[in-house]
Amino acid sequence: MLDFRPVLYIVGILLTTLAAAMCAPLVADLVVGHPDWQVFAGSAGLTAFIGITLMLTTMAPPDRFSVRQAFVLTTLSWLAMTFFAALPFVFADLDLDFTDAFFEAMSGLTTTGSTVITSLDTAPSGILLWRAILQWLGGIGIIVMSIAILPMLKIGGNQLFQMESSDRSEKVLPRVAQIASGVGFVYLALTAGCAALLWAAGLKGFDAIAHGMTTIATGGFSTRDASVGAFLNPTVEVIITCFMILGALPFVLYLQAVRGKPLVILRDTQVRWFVCIVIFFVLSVAIAHHANNDIHILRALRESAFNVVSIMTGTGFSSANYAGWGAFATGVFFFIMFIGGCAGSTTCSIKIFRYQVLYETAKMQMKHLIRPHGIFIANFNGQPITDEVENSVMSFFFLFMLTFALLAGVLHFIGLDFLTAISAAASAICNVGPALGDIVGPTGNYSTLPDSAKWALSAGMLLGRLELFTVLVLFAPWFWRG
Repeated sequence: MLDFRPVLYIVGILLTTLAAAMCAPLVADLVVGHPDWQVFAGSAGLTAFIGITLMLTTMAPPDRFSVRQAFVLTTLSWLAMTFFAALPFVFADLDLDFTDAFFEAMSGLTTTGSTVITSLDTAPSGILLWRAILQWLGGIGIIVMSIAILPMLKIGGNQLFQMESSDRSEKVLPRVAQIASGVGFVYLALTAGCAALLWAAGLKGFDAIAHGMTTIATGGFSTRDASVGAFLNPTVEVIITCFMILGALPFVLYLQAVRGKPLVILRDTQVRWFVCIVIFFVLSVAIAHHANNDIHILRALRESAFNVVSIMTGTGFSSANYAGWGAFATGVFFFIMFIGGCAGSTTCSIKIFRYQVLYETAKMQMKHLIRPHGIFIANFNGQPITDEVENSVMSFFFLFMLTFALLAGVLHFIGLDFLTAISAAASAICNVGPALGDIVGPTGNYSTLPDSAKWALSAGMLLGRLELFTVLVLFAPWFWRG
């Protein structure tokens, strides 16, 4: 029988942390005299009560954690956090029902960036700050999950990044705590640096802080309906582009760089692949944008860089309506949703390292065709790729595409047109945010979709963010039999 006490204890800690985070928008609304401070006070009180109750009734701080408990904890914690994070959206003066509120909270915590809220320009500061906080918390949560939990669970090839001695629970937890604190410091420093530069570039302090938080989290929630394009500030676009790239790199490498190894980032093959892919697509889209829309090449480069990096990293900011840049650009934006950033970053989607593993595996197979008796070993960052990793990556890739196709089919069955259904499905499972078309494209949002579509997309966001297997394994009867 699975012992749920350590799981519920950790969930209690997370809910208590979420309640504490609600105090920031509470103060923001209180300062400007907006009545929504009462909403955050009530939501924080209820969330803290449930969180503390779970901690006191279980009284089981984990010193050991089984793999089955880790699977349950990962999914249950995300669902619990989303449910309670939705409370301010339900009770605030936004005219949102629970479906919309849950969708918004799921989009925030999974750093997807899809929204159902209209009139962001006039929304209360507390709600805008709460959206930014959710993505910021989700971003740091994703990093810790990708460097601590997923390698232990050996999901989708993440065992490539397994920490030393991480197969022994008594050594994992102190090691995880040490790395998490270091990553948290880097994460906070990058957020502060981004916000400071945005403020210096001309944004108001509140907008700078909110966009600093959602940029590093590669989340994409903005304080404006027109996203970053509303500011009409090229310097802001350049700053955000740079920090979206920083958010897409492995945060563990930042720790090594801080400890005296600054070149380790450039030596990482993931980083080199990521940079090369970004440069290729930025130049391709910029040339097409320049030719089709007759604009200056420097402006085309700036707008292309911002929007290509935003979509590829799953951030979801927009500075222009890229749906009108021509058929080539539209196809590129759909394709790059499935790329993502590096493992151990705040980004989403399939991620660079899996393409590297697939490429190395295919290359070895081609060599075997020419020299059947040769011995060839695929490598990733100087270490051999085992059969277990290859099978894990190929299984993940197959399941990812299958889930995307099923989600697109469900949305089309619900009544969405083909472009909206297929692009919204890709946006959800890749945790991107804006999709394609007039409804959910860069100039639209998800508020007009039927409730059934919003629940399907919420499920897609969770599956994509938690790397599919973490959630789907819970539906297998043999998982609960032990």
